[in-house]
Amino acid sequence: MKAIRHAKIKAIIENTVVETQEDLAESLRKQNIEVTQATVSRDIKELMLIKIPTGDGRYRYAYPLEKNMVFSKNRMTRMFQDSVIGLNFSENIIVIKTLPGTANAVASTLDYAKWPEIIGTVAGDDNIFVVVKPLEAVPGIIKKLELLIN
Repeated sequence: MKAIRHAKIKAIIENTVVETQEDLAESLRKQNIEVTQATVSRDIKELMLIKIPTGDGRYRYAYPLEKNMVFSKNRMTRMFQDSVIGLNFSENIIVIKTLPGTANAVASTLDYAKWPEIIGTVAGDDNIFVVVKPLEAVPGIIKKLELLIN
């Protein structure tokens, strides 16, 4: 089922402008594929979809033109500067606030950066939970994130 869903997502992304996870979920439902937001979020990460500008101030999902584009430090910096609007933390969880619809793409850049202190991210529409281990690493990660934003 996942392979079929991924193939449908690929076709949808290539043929229509999809701005949000909910838009993608709705497009899949119209093709009789029932999905949850969590499933769509996982699919976006697995397919390494990125958000690209549409030219009118909005963003849409797309495949990276080059595989190494996902891992680019410049892309990560641009993504943070364009999308992140705040940082906060409690204990070993950092919360990254983003513009609506951009959290998944920002979380993916963190996931693919493979910082050893980050053991995982969970993205919603405009918030990301970043789990850091050990607790003592949190200030260093906050500093690295702030450098990306500024």
